[in-house]
Amino acid sequence: MAATFQPPKQALLQTLRSLVYPGVGGSGSTCYRCPLGAKRYLLTDNIVKLKEFQHKKVAIAYNLPGTKETYLRNLEEKLTQNKLILKEELKTLLHLCESRDDVELAKNVIYRYHAENRNVTLGEYKFGPLFMRLCYELDLEESAVELIKDQHLRGFFSDCTSFNILMDMLFIKGKYKSALEVLIEMKNQDVKFSKDTYVLAFAICYKLNSPESFKICTTLREEALVRGEVLSRRASYFAVALALNQNQLEKAVSIFSQIMKAESIICANLNLMIHIQSNMLKTLVEILKDATEGNLSQFVKKPKFSEEVLAKVRRKVKDVPALLGSFDELYGKLHINGQVTTYTLDALLCHTPKDLKSHIAPLNKRTVSRRTFQPLSRSLLAE
Repeated sequence: MAATFQPPKQALLQTLRSLVYPGVGGSGSTCYRCPLGAKRYLLTDNIVKLKEFQHKKVAIAYNLPGTKETYLRNLEEKLTQNKLILKEELKTLLHLCESRDDVELAKNVIYRYHAENRNVTLGEYKFGPLFMRLCYELDLEESAVELIKDQHLRGFFSDCTSFNILMDMLFIKGKYKSALEVLIEMKNQDVKFSKDTYVLAFAICYKLNSPESFKICTTLREEALVRGEVLSRRASYFAVALALNQNQLEKAVSIFSQIMKAESIICANLNLMIHIQSNMLKTLVEILKDATEGNLSQFVKKPKFSEEVLAKVRRKVKDVPALLGSFDELYGKLHINGQVTTYTLDALLCHTPKDLKSHIAPLNKRTVSRRTFQPLSRSLLAE
């Protein structure tokens, strides 16, 4: 079984390093070609928390005693005079930064603060995600990469959120090799991967689309399974797509078969792609027939297919007149039923669903008193 293989960490790191040097081709697609002009990103808002960060910036600036310029000047003087930098001072500074020059000062303060507190980690406030959100807001991914890789700051970015936000930032801009370098650094620093890390890692490998990136994706996946970690469906989608792009059909089928609840639009299209590469032409037509004529309840969503993937199906069956006729008929029905999307498979893979938290919360709120069985007042609901 594939999951029983666990290669040495050094071997994986060596493979990771070899991929970030020139000579390895990319997938050719860019993040700025997403349909409807949307940017590609992989992390949800409840992880990046950019709006929350920006709201806090406004509040801190408003409540600041004196001017921002005075505050920054005082911190510069503390640096010059080798005075102790306090936690709240750094926190306030990171919320006041509005330009590249401000961030340069913040970087100097971070170096000083970390030098003074490098041995104090238990229960300490995590500044890493805060700095990454600042770089995210100001489009300063170079500064973020510089600091996260600096050995003098080892331990400052000790959480997976810092690395995840930075990789997401680089992914948005199509800087996949830089994102891979961050993944290498995360591995080197022994920072524990989260489910989002695996989504990002596999997405980066998918975008690089090379034998080396396929090897990295496969190795990371096998290591995770050996440790008993449960990978998300989104991570598996990227792993399947990469295997298909690398003509590793057996691996694609193996990963796809392990996806639980494979009813999503992405699964429907990956399934077609697997059958295309398998040359199972009759089964392809049968899948589309079941999708149009299945006895599904009106409350159950019918599968949708990408126009791009359907075009590949047509090219596959065009030399078989009987199958081509059936396909063209089914293609028309799919359009009539609204089961065709203009989104490419790549766009579907890179689409990030909205956070469910805000939609689920109201369902959990009590509207009736447990004691009186009367409706709760608005004031209580507001609480």
